[in-house]
Amino acid sequence: MAIPNSVYTQAFSAAIANYRGRAKDDVLENNALLSWLSQKGNTDTFDGGVEIVEQVLYNEVQASGWYTGSEVLDVQATDVLTSANFAIKQYYANIVQDGLEEIQNAGESRMINLIKAKIQAGMATAKNAISEALFYSNTEHDGKSIGGLQHLVSDNPSSPTVGGINAALSSNSWWRNYTFDFSANSLTPGASTILQALNTSFLNTNRGNEMVDIVIAGDTFFGYFESALQANQRFMSAEKAIAGFKAYQYKSAQVIHDPHCSATRMYGLNTDYVFFRPFERRNFVIGDRKDSINQDAYLYPILWAGNMTIASRQRHFVIIA
Repeated sequence: MAIPNSVYTQAFSAAIANYRGRAKDDVLENNALLSWLSQKGNTDTFDGGVEIVEQVLYNEVQASGWYTGSEVLDVQATDVLTSANFAIKQYYANIVQDGLEEIQNAGESRMINLIKAKIQAGMATAKNAISEALFYSNTEHDGKSIGGLQHLVSDNPSSPTVGGINAALSSNSWWRNYTFDFSANSLTPGASTILQALNTSFLNTNRGNEMVDIVIAGDTFFGYFESALQANQRFMSAEKAIAGFKAYQYKSAQVIHDPHCSATRMYGLNTDYVFFRPFERRNFVIGDRKDSINQDAYLYPILWAGNMTIASRQRHFVIIA
């Protein structure tokens, strides 16, 4: 295939090479939840396999108790660990360049501007796709996309199978998140009731010193929360920053607004048990140039593979209308 402008092509390739090192960080820094998980070291890569596996502690040791003197002690082994398995999901965004654009942008200033715009457009597409997918229910795009918070922290916690564990079984009740439903509690969502919903949800998810550390709300519920803070100044503290995102401190958690979250949902997460798990060689990697065999064009693919995972569901809550 003829190359209309070899200087342009070399500049494009150099720009791609320079950007490769920070592509992953750009995506993580675009979203408050991912930034928070990254700060805590919970954006762990995995090195391959059929699925992504999380170890889950689901039981306490039964061979325990108080004793006196030489009393016989229980030494029976207890199963305390199981595994949750999550499918590997794949995403791409292509940075495409055709011969005509090279000709039209042969001047140095135009060349630089177009290269920059191409890379920015490709990464913006990837950022938005991942930010949206964090709230998916595991059914979007024919089930090919991330199983986000609607899946991991479900509106109906006893119905879905998450990580291969069926929460509908009574024996798996430990694998259910907490849901506060305004309708089920005969309450009307609003500034006068949002703190009641939050307080109840915090009480039902605290496990000793393990507590929710981030609350993510959509437009409507976040508006109720801010109005409640303004009406009850004793609850309000100065805004804090999560890697550049403004947040309110409430109890043990930072409360943030995310436009991708459903307007009438509010998630409380203990992020010690939530993970963003990319494949180590597909972690927003900008791949090698690929030339078309029947077009005057080439592309650089942005590739990601992995999923969101969870190691305990009972430590999280969702508030719904």
